[in-house]
Amino acid sequence: MFLEIITPEKKAFSGEVKLVKVPGTAGSFTILDHHAPIISTLEKGVIKVITIDGDKLEFSTDGGVIQMKSNSIILLSETA
Repeated sequence: MFLEIITPEKKAFSGEVKLVKVPGTAGSFTILDHHAPIISTLEKGVIKVITIDGDKLEFSTDGGVIQMKSNSIILLSETA
């Protein structure tokens, strides 16, 4: 699946990933390949990403919004 993490200052990440774990306002959750469509708000915490190559990345966020649709994720973050 394709992930874009966008902040007000820059595009923090763009690429193919296996897994994304985010701090949702109702609790953290994980998105895997072909996840059902979802839109959620995020709270302060850590966004964890595993890329197709197996690299483990972490991004800090002070909140934001995530949308998963058609196996593509757009994550708008206060910081990253």
